[in-house]
Amino acid sequence: MFNVLAKSGIDAADAVALRLPAWRWLFPLAALHAALMAPLSLLALFHGWAPVQLASPAAHAREMLFGFALAVIAGYLLGPLPRRQLGMLVALWLVGRLGVLDWPGAVVASLADGVFALWLAARLVPRFIAAKKWRNRLLSPLLGMLCLLAVVTLTWRYLDDMPTTAPLMHQSVLWLVLLMTFMGGRVIAPAVNGYLIQTCRQAGAGVQPRIEGALIVLLGLAAFLAPWEPLHPLAALLVLASGVLVLWRIRGWQPVRCRARPDLLVLMLGYAWIAIGLVLLARNWWAPQHASTALHAFTVGALGTLASGIMLRHVILRAKRRPEQEWALLPLAGLFAVAAVLRLWAIEAGSAWLALLWASALSWGLGWLLVAWRLRRWLRLVDAMPAATRNRQT
Repeated sequence: MFNVLAKSGIDAADAVALRLPAWRWLFPLAALHAALMAPLSLLALFHGWAPVQLASPAAHAREMLFGFALAVIAGYLLGPLPRRQLGMLVALWLVGRLGVLDWPGAVVASLADGVFALWLAARLVPRFIAAKKWRNRLLSPLLGMLCLLAVVTLTWRYLDDMPTTAPLMHQSVLWLVLLMTFMGGRVIAPAVNGYLIQTCRQAGAGVQPRIEGALIVLLGLAAFLAPWEPLHPLAALLVLASGVLVLWRIRGWQPVRCRARPDLLVLMLGYAWIAIGLVLLARNWWAPQHASTALHAFTVGALGTLASGIMLRHVILRAKRRPEQEWALLPLAGLFAVAAVLRLWAIEAGSAWLALLWASALSWGLGWLLVAWRLRRWLRLVDAMPAATRNRQT
């Protein structure tokens, strides 16, 4: 690509300057989207608010998984793109979000949403196929599966609620859990290792490849078994074993020795929410209950804490600052923990269930507004850096 630009009279330095990291736009937009969607979903589900098409759990789940989470994944993994190409990608995502509105252009919004997912798959899937280790190659089919589900679930807007809707959405959450387990470990392990070497001159447990491999196998099998209710007792054993392994992996990262690093502790807390969700899911599959009880431990507790921590850490490092200097990390972990606990409690709360849902949604929304505000501050520092330094980072 740089050769083509050079032939047109643009040197390599200018070519780099024409590129922009995907997170620069997608992270703030994803944070604002997350803050808005939870209260809008409650207005549509329980208060008859007609302007948004979120009056079903499947519609709400799809928007959070394939609107919010997919934007975070794209921002983190895509890397630098030509500005025009990134602008088109962000425009597709934004138009896709209009699909939840009741307006004549909803079909165009759905097409844009589908193109965004397919474009993302085309960019990311081939990148990880070439990886040497099988654990790294896993990202290729996993990302492809999530993008495919993002396209398939668009059809529900036009075919109404189908019998396969709930099982496929539950399976989508499990694939996302596998992705969070893998990528969360790949972020936390080197960060902890670097800190322990710096302070104690002793390496930590690192990625723990055997545990990582076991988690991939167990969670992958559980996701395939999830649609078949007679196999749920077996799937329960798999996810319970996975939950124990997640906790054992956190133990290997030695959180006690990282007590001076709130950024690392928050990431470990987000990882611990995965274990909590897996234990709750095992209980629900063994003695059937409302499945969303466990799934919201993943989508509120784990996703909220991990995604916010990783996004802020990523941008702070690009600003050449230290992530532990971010004062908002601990309040954010608290807000997402409150949102998750209230959401889990609402199922059993009797007449207070709606009040708890609103309190959970407001805690979640406030957390993501805080993330958006802090991202704005750190992005200003990134933008203020000399162009040469900024270009080397992208």
